Amino acid sequence: MSRTPKDSELARRLSRRNVLGVAAGATAATLLGAATAQAAGNPGQGHGHGRSRAVLPPGRLGIQLYSLRDKVSTLGFAPVFAELENYGYDEIEFAGYTQGSAGAITLAQLRKLAKDHGLNPIGSHVGYYDDNNPGAYTFAQNLTKVLDDAEALGLKHIGTASGPFRYGSTVDGWKRAAEEFNTYGAAARKRGMKFYQHNHAEEFSFATDKPGVRLYDVLLAETDPDLVYLEMDIYWAFAGQFRFGKKADGTPAPFNPIDYVLRQPDRYPLFHVKDGTRNDSARDGYDMTDVGDGDIDYKTFLSRVTERTHRGRTYHHWQTEHDNPVESFAFARKSSEHLHSLRERCGD
Repeated sequence: MSRTPKDSELARRLSRRNVLGVAAGATAATLLGAATAQAAGNPGQGHGHGRSRAVLPPGRLGIQLYSLRDKVSTLGFAPVFAELENYGYDEIEFAGYTQGSAGAITLAQLRKLAKDHGLNPIGSHVGYYDDNNPGAYTFAQNLTKVLDDAEALGLKHIGTASGPFRYGSTVDGWKRAAEEFNTYGAAARKRGMKFYQHNHAEEFSFATDKPGVRLYDVLLAETDPDLVYLEMDIYWAFAGQFRFGKKADGTPAPFNPIDYVLRQPDRYPLFHVKDGTRNDSARDGYDMTDVGDGDIDYKTFLSRVTERTHRGRTYHHWQTEHDNPVESFAFARKSSEHLHSLRERCGD
């Protein structure tokens, strides 16, 4: 069950947020009226005869702890988890199990600590490969250890944020990487977990040997959908749309990130909710910012995914993230505030 943020100032600010719609031409829309009880997911009365409900499914708000690595390294996990509990988070995604944490901590202690603060460890990022180090903590070099640790933490998902570039950017190179991903997925499945890959913008680039083939399409086609899952980083997918909406010869090759999800919704159990302000002069087309301060229309994105897939509101997990926030606690707080405030009309 999604929890109401405990912070009173946060609850007051839940009453109004502006959302800019990229897909709709980046026009501003003002969202009115989201009281504390509504933020927890209770339906409320909208204007007219319709009802409104929270866009964010209850119990599904998480955060990628990489965003809080500075706080974990200086304060330790316990104070960080306490803050996340206060901000209304339900889940956490690891990016390593120490992150320079202040004081030693075992996996059993880490799992209990999360539980004590009402946080469900939903997944973790681990490296794909390090061919120069046979002892590296990666899927390629130490698969059994990686899965042992994930199982000890009770994770249901274990994945990598590394692109499938181990053998280059050719179609055959990505087919070879896909075979390895299938192997990792089969091993994870035997332990009751799902293996997943998290994208950046480059996954949407084109093969060097076949410039008409998008590499992300190779990954989807060559991995077994029952073994290999995807965590769409929505910000980087939109950056990929900006950077690779044309082939090398200038031929248009447009795509919409959400279309990938709607075509195969069960392959996307996890999402990274990361925001950016549109900047056509930037390499990626966006400048990263706190969730709710940018131009990515998360009201529309979450609504379409949760309402137009057959297991929508009970399947997908939404992890906020910022690679380099100005102040990481402020980022975590604002992101929860914004996503809890998003509401949509439903019913008559």
